[in-house]
Amino acid sequence: MTTSEDELRAKLEELVAQVGIGAVLDAFAVGPVRRHRPTAPPRSRHPRRDDVVVLRVRVDLNRAKPSIWRRLDLRSDLTLDVVHDVLQDAFGWTDSHLHSFWLSAETYDHAAERYLCPYDIDEGDLENLEEDDGVRFPEEQIRLDEVLAAPGNVLAYLYDYGDNWDLTLRLEQVMPLTDDGRALARCVDGRRAAPPDDSGSVRTAGELAEVLDDPAHFDIASVNTALTGPLYELRRRAYPRRLIDMLAMLEHDDPTTTLAADLAALPDPPEAPSDEELAAALRSHLWLLDRAADGGIPLTAAGYLKPADVEALSALLPTMAGWIGKANREDLTWPVAEFREHMVKRLGLLRKHTGRLLLTRAGAAARGRPRALLAHLASRLRPTDARSFADDTDLLVLAYAATGVGTQLPWAAIGAHLGEIGYQMSDGSPVDRASLRHASNAGSLLEAIGERSEDRRSQGRVSAVAGTLAHTALRR
Repeated sequence: MTTSEDELRAKLEELVAQVGIGAVLDAFAVGPVRRHRPTAPPRSRHPRRDDVVVLRVRVDLNRAKPSIWRRLDLRSDLTLDVVHDVLQDAFGWTDSHLHSFWLSAETYDHAAERYLCPYDIDEGDLENLEEDDGVRFPEEQIRLDEVLAAPGNVLAYLYDYGDNWDLTLRLEQVMPLTDDGRALARCVDGRRAAPPDDSGSVRTAGELAEVLDDPAHFDIASVNTALTGPLYELRRRAYPRRLIDMLAMLEHDDPTTTLAADLAALPDPPEAPSDEELAAALRSHLWLLDRAADGGIPLTAAGYLKPADVEALSALLPTMAGWIGKANREDLTWPVAEFREHMVKRLGLLRKHTGRLLLTRAGAAARGRPRALLAHLASRLRPTDARSFADDTDLLVLAYAATGVGTQLPWAAIGAHLGEIGYQMSDGSPVDRASLRHASNAGSLLEAIGERSEDRRSQGRVSAVAGTLAHTALRR
C-alpha cells in the first residue's frame, strides 16, 4: 500500500468515527442506500381517532441543499393512497413511477412496516416475504392518524425507485377542524421548486439550475389549486378509488377530458326523484314483479315468457323504442329477453323454478315500492374493488350515465378511454362496441330505466332516474 493510500484510509476512518458509516454512505449515494444496521425498536401503528382533526405536517426532500420542503395541513382520516396524491401535487410530480411508505424515519427500514402502492401489491406476494422485507400492507388500508399521531412522529416516503425521491413527513401540530372539513389537504408554506420527474435525483442548487428555470421558485397558490381539483372532491365523496385512478390517467393523457369535473359538479348528495318519477321510470320492473306474484309467471316449454307477457312487457320497456315488427316471442325480441335475464341473474329479483318465474325475497320486498326498488338496483350496480375489463367498463358507464342525463351513453368514448388505459382486443385492435356492451352489465340495466317512447332516437338515452341511480351507485 502506498503512502497516499495509507493517508486516504486514515482520513476515511477518522471521518467514519466522527459522523458514522451511514452518513458516509449517504454522502456518496445517488439515492437512499439499502443497508442493514442496528435500528430502534419498530414503531407500532396508533389506533384510529374517533374524531377528525387537522395534522400539520412538514415534508422535506432528504439531502436537498438548500432545503426543499412543504408544510401541509392534512385531514387525519386520509388514507395513505390519498396522502401519496397530495405529495405528488405538493412537489409537482406526475405520479409516473412506483412509491412506498415506511413507518420509520428511513426508507428501506427492514424492521418497519411498509405500505405499498397498488402495482407493488398486484405484482408482489404479501404472503411470501423474504425474512428482511418487513411487514407490508396496502397503503389504502392505512390512515394517516395511525402513523402520525403525536408531534414528532415521522413517516418515510419514497417515489420512483430509480431516482429515489425520498421524503420525510414529520408531524408538527394537531389542530381541530376549523372549516366545513371539505378540504382534504392544504399547503400552508414551502420553499424552493422540487426536482422534476426523471431528472436523475439531483438535489443541489447547482444541479437543479441545469433542469429548472428558477430553482428558488415556489408557488403556493398553484399547489393549492391542484389540491382543490375535481379528483380531490371525488375522493372526499368516497367515489371508487379505481374510478379516480382511471380519471387521473385520462386527464394526464388528455387534459381536455372533463369527466372528473362533470362528476364533481353533481349535487352532493344525489337529488332524489319524486315518487311519480320513480314509478314511471321503473314501470317495467314493477309490472314484472306484480306479474310474478300470486303463483308466478308461467313459461313456455322452452323456458321463455309467453306471447301475451312479451307483448305487455314490450309496451313498457324503453329499450323497445322504435321496434319494427311483432313483439310477441321472447326469443325474437332481444330487449325483452335481456331484461328478463337481468331481473333473474343480475338483479336477483326473480328466480326460475319448475317452469315459472317467482319472486325472490328481494323481489317481494321491492314489489309495489319504487323507492325500495331503486335502492336495491343501486346496491346491485355498486362497483366492486375488482380490476377487470368488465368492472372498468361499468365504472365508466356509471360515470357517463350520472353526468349525461338526456343523452345516449358514449360507447365510442368509453372504448377510447379503455384503450388509453391499456385495454385492447386479443388481436391488438381497439376495443369495439360489441365487446363493451357484452362486458357491461350497467349499460343495459340503465338503458331499461325510463319511459317507453315510439321515437327510435330515444333508445339508449339516459333517463333522469337512470342518471340518479348511476350517481347513487358510485357513492359508496
